Amino acid sequence: MPIQRGDELALTIDNVAHGGVFVGRHEGRVLFVPDALPGETVRVRVTELKRSFGRGETLEVLEASPDRVPHVWPEASIDRAPERRAGGAELGHVRLPAQRALKQRVVEDALRRTGRIERDVPVQAAPGDDARGGLGWRTRVTLHVDDSGRQGPFAARSHTVVPVTSLPLATEGIQDQAQLDLRLPGASRVDYVQRGDGSVDVIATEGDPVRGRTDTVLERVGERELQVDRAGFWQVHREAPGVLVDAVRRAIDVTRIDPKAANLDLYGGVGLLATALGDVLGPQARMTSVESDEVATDHAAENLAEWVGALAITAKVDRFLRDTVREASAAERDRLRAATVVLDPPRAGAGGETIASLVELAPSQVVYVACDPVAFARDARLLVDAGYDLGPLEAFDLFPHTHHVECVARFTRG
Repeated sequence: MPIQRGDELALTIDNVAHGGVFVGRHEGRVLFVPDALPGETVRVRVTELKRSFGRGETLEVLEASPDRVPHVWPEASIDRAPERRAGGAELGHVRLPAQRALKQRVVEDALRRTGRIERDVPVQAAPGDDARGGLGWRTRVTLHVDDSGRQGPFAARSHTVVPVTSLPLATEGIQDQAQLDLRLPGASRVDYVQRGDGSVDVIATEGDPVRGRTDTVLERVGERELQVDRAGFWQVHREAPGVLVDAVRRAIDVTRIDPKAANLDLYGGVGLLATALGDVLGPQARMTSVESDEVATDHAAENLAEWVGALAITAKVDRFLRDTVREASAAERDRLRAATVVLDPPRAGAGGETIASLVELAPSQVVYVACDPVAFARDARLLVDAGYDLGPLEAFDLFPHTHHVECVARFTRG
């Protein structure tokens, strides 16, 4: 009899999939389940069935992998019922070296399957993570608040708040300041944010977050201080800004740089990666940072003030590129063909329209910073098909105990 939703069965896991889930097969059907490891046999309850695949929840480990360890976050442990497991640490039951091996497998599999690109991509640890066991790195934590005012993350793949008593991935400062037993009636979420100076903000929100300027704070990256909005986006891992700036600097082919070209920083935020571009191009660099958030653009203008030729504009990247393709003069086209472009899209990737516009402008090199391996592989295929060569590619474990991985790659026009 075919399996039905709600059935429980023993499932042998043979692979990892993108998104922090694992793959097993039962009677020819692929099942995706969390809280497992390749090589394990687990007891699974089937929760969803499609034509060619299904999903389930792991209830018990029948045969454990040697890479399994006690979960770093007790509230996310398999010892709890699935609906009571905190989300946000889906690899917390895996040894750190094995986590990075799994992430490497995911990146390489995405490149091969989606991008038709064969490449070995070892995943590198951020400074200090091994010594801390991959803990204490989150400088920003968002917890949701239930109807009774209790704080916690959502359970995995749900909007059910799971009250917690610990935040092991958070910095020590946040762990010290977070009053997790405090009821917050009327609030919808609470953000704990540790700044570069060690201070911790606690931001309780009623209803949906309101976009717009709040207070300006400073974040230090190397010897440089950058302005950031108090409630604005900043890299979550304490070492991520420095790691990514260094990686972008390494990725740029210095034999192709032209300070006078129409260099671009797309999805630029507050200009973090533009500073890496500017460091390579030099003090006379001409570069434009493009960001859709007006507040972040204002900060980018201040953060890039040391480069006289730097400009920060507020625009959607796809529209900016489309307008540039349509309106650029012959001289501007020449400067764009000599350009270095830093591309740091959101999780969905740049997408076909944006890549097509970029290819039409034909910059000399594109440095792509990716937070989703499948979206990156799709965009990489588009660039390669358009005549760009994929050069150095690095991957970084900037989210230990989660499935996320960051990649930085260089594409050069052949």
